[in-house]
Amino acid sequence: MYVYLFSVFSLLHKPKTPKMATIPTHAFRHLTITRPWLRKIRCTASLAFSSQVPPQSHPDNDNNDNADTKKTKNSNSQAFFPKKNQVLELECESLAFKGKGVCKAAESGFVLLCDNALPGERFIGRVSRKKGSYAEVTKLKTISPHWDFVDAPCEYASYCGGCKTQNLSYQAQLRAKEQQVRELVIHVGKFSDKNPDFSSIMKSIVPCDIQFRYRNKMEFSFGSKKWLPKELLHEKLEGSENYALGLHAPGYFDKILNVDKCLLQSEPANKILATVQDDWKDPELGLSPYNVHSHAGFLKHLVLRTGRDMKTGLPELMVNFVTSSYKPELLKPLVEKISAIPEVVSIMNNVNTSVGNTSVGEDEYTLYGKSTITESLRGVTFQISANSFFQTNTHQAEVLYKLIEDCAGLRGDGSEIVLDLFCGTGTIGLTLAKKARHVYGYEVVAQAVADAHRNAKLNGISNATFIQGDLNKIGENFGKDFPKPDIIISDPNRPGMHMKLIKFLLKLKAPRIVYVSCNPATCARDLDYLCHGVVEQNIKGCYKLKSIQPVDMFPHTPHIECVCQLELS
Repeated sequence: MYVYLFSVFSLLHKPKTPKMATIPTHAFRHLTITRPWLRKIRCTASLAFSSQVPPQSHPDNDNNDNADTKKTKNSNSQAFFPKKNQVLELECESLAFKGKGVCKAAESGFVLLCDNALPGERFIGRVSRKKGSYAEVTKLKTISPHWDFVDAPCEYASYCGGCKTQNLSYQAQLRAKEQQVRELVIHVGKFSDKNPDFSSIMKSIVPCDIQFRYRNKMEFSFGSKKWLPKELLHEKLEGSENYALGLHAPGYFDKILNVDKCLLQSEPANKILATVQDDWKDPELGLSPYNVHSHAGFLKHLVLRTGRDMKTGLPELMVNFVTSSYKPELLKPLVEKISAIPEVVSIMNNVNTSVGNTSVGEDEYTLYGKSTITESLRGVTFQISANSFFQTNTHQAEVLYKLIEDCAGLRGDGSEIVLDLFCGTGTIGLTLAKKARHVYGYEVVAQAVADAHRNAKLNGISNATFIQGDLNKIGENFGKDFPKPDIIISDPNRPGMHMKLIKFLLKLKAPRIVYVSCNPATCARDLDYLCHGVVEQNIKGCYKLKSIQPVDMFPHTPHIECVCQLELS
């Protein structure tokens, strides 16, 4: 059972009914009478779904907890729905999409989701929020560790929220991700696992050979409120002691977990982070972090990007200071120290004067070196500016793009038209251009389109055209700017494709579609529409799903990429 049943409803173009697993009565039992306030809930070992939907009505919130406990004890058939602030003993047996641990109440099948809970872990949790068909739980104490436990190498793993599964063995992470995609394809995509072709359609997940130091971009935030763990909350921090540079603590927009190094970024990037940490709080520099409440302060973000020198193959790094105003004299001491690091070839300053805390500025200045760094994918060189989109894991992007190229199945004779939807800076389309007659790319972000044109020129690619346009707002004239494509590449963001675009694709009937997704829930939904249609809107599907390939792009996180091949049926 996965969280898509609860969180994806707002994204769906048509309603879907959640189905929950039935739980045997032995899976729910109470603790001793000495602790009537504590209940134990376990998941079933099966991930299978039943056809029964648990009742949606909840008992009234009676303030008499003892009476409620007595009532439940006296009736084994009583459906159990936990109350807010109720303390429970839980056992997690699966991971939901986005990495939350899943538990279910006996008989009712009521779902409880807990952050930082992993399969097999027994823990004490308090119900923090109820959302109709499920509840969220805050973990208070671990009773026994989860299956496949490993020591997390990062000192911040328990607090950061970025690497939620670092203390779960990598093989177990892969199994969980593959199972999530499988369940979504079956229950949202409506592709039966009883179909004899299903085993050949559903591919095994592609692991990532590099599990640490794989990110080529990290964004750190400056803040005036340092996040502290509970055991240190009694400490009173004043002035610069309360300043922090690091990552937002989960659930807090105004508190920063101070980070001295991150195991996901390169060693040179950690050198830069350490250099900034050593000096930015020095009162003689006159630097202050931006305060999201008062909107005072200078430093907003530190963005580090890693690329490669195409001649030497050595790493080259860009440092981007995002500030609330343009005051290069304040940054000069830091610039002088950072520029002494051999790998640093670019220091930029994005100025964001708005009260928002985005890392993209209205104006951009070069403080040192050049304004771009370079990287290569599938033999194509890309120039990366401070705000350019580029695949965050370069090593695994090579694997991903090879899979996309294989699914596209270009003949290589230069006769085929490729339509690249949500093309970004043109990375996918440009890697396919050498085998195509022409590539037409569509992207809503103007800067990304400009980057795509620049990268095409840099590589001497003349058979690629990139057009700015919002694919969520296409009209009747969409499609008149290009000939009918032989192959469509669609790489939407997390919400997936708009129904207008799906209708267009079904009407266009290109022979092949390669759907690249960073959200398997909306991917499964869109595959359903393309293959099975939308009965409520009298729309018929016209594609057959040939394969779906999960790819682990970001180890230790809940994120999953999928490459799907569809052919006109």
